[in-house]
Amino acid sequence: MLSLIVPTQRRPQGLAVAVRSLFAQQGVDFGAMELVVVDNDQVASAQGLVAELAAQAPFPVTYVHEPRPGVANARNAAMAAARGDFIAFLDDDEEAPAGWLAALLAAQAKYDADAVFGPVRARAPADVTRHRAYLERFFSREGPANEGLIDHYYGCGDSLVRRAAMPDPVAPFSAIRNHIGGEDDLLFGQMKAAGRRFAWAPEAWVWEDPVPARLTLGYAIPRAFAYGQGPSSAAAMASPPDRLGVARWMLIGIGQAVVYGAVAAVKWAIGADDRAQALDRAARGLGKTLWWGPFKIHFYGRTAPAPAASPATSSKALMA
Repeated sequence: MLSLIVPTQRRPQGLAVAVRSLFAQQGVDFGAMELVVVDNDQVASAQGLVAELAAQAPFPVTYVHEPRPGVANARNAAMAAARGDFIAFLDDDEEAPAGWLAALLAAQAKYDADAVFGPVRARAPADVTRHRAYLERFFSREGPANEGLIDHYYGCGDSLVRRAAMPDPVAPFSAIRNHIGGEDDLLFGQMKAAGRRFAWAPEAWVWEDPVPARLTLGYAIPRAFAYGQGPSSAAAMASPPDRLGVARWMLIGIGQAVVYGAVAAVKWAIGADDRAQALDRAARGLGKTLWWGPFKIHFYGRTAPAPAASPATSSKALMA
């Protein structure tokens, strides 16, 4: 059994594109599949749309409402409702070509992988002209040119994971990452430490359409800073804590922040086309150095409160 999971929060257009792209998959057995859409809005804003989409679905669709804010809460709620032995994750700003899922499954079978990742190709609207190349690269995911086993991991969006390989098959995502993100990095880091096998499938690529509000340096550079915090934070959270690892990453970060900060200043002064990329590298270095509590940035769980929100997770199966 394969469960497709799409988390969403107030993105009806993106959600419709993502879900319909799953309905159009080729070379897979729809009879052994299900879709779980988890709505992380405090009100069940996506329920009506999911019901409409379910009427068009070639496999069962389950709607889950998780009103508690946080990306880890949303993913765990979907995992609790999912029945699959394998879980395929697609974000609500992504669109999967028809051969996406078949490519993930083929790589998993070929390498007996516990997790398979594929490329993400971001596309910005035509009216985004400032730092367009940088922003499309920022929201994209690149990897090896060839298929095969890899010794590192990527994020959840565009991935296939064996449920039994997760440290917790029902609620594998840590709630401490609810508002800052990186819950998937923490999970895959735990899986790597346990000796799980990761594979890369270059043919399993997806489009990503970032929301327009995120296609600015005001969003991307703080996010780069947060990405930079990942290695230092992961070393600090290891059991036992890897203090030498924290110190090493902080020293690396200082060097990156100083070198790339100087490069960014020069490039900005001369108006170089790639100046945003240098600033990005400096921000990631600074994140490695300033990784603890006061410097954490909250990117999730900021929806306005709803007066009638329920504290419990609810789900409703919508059969095709």
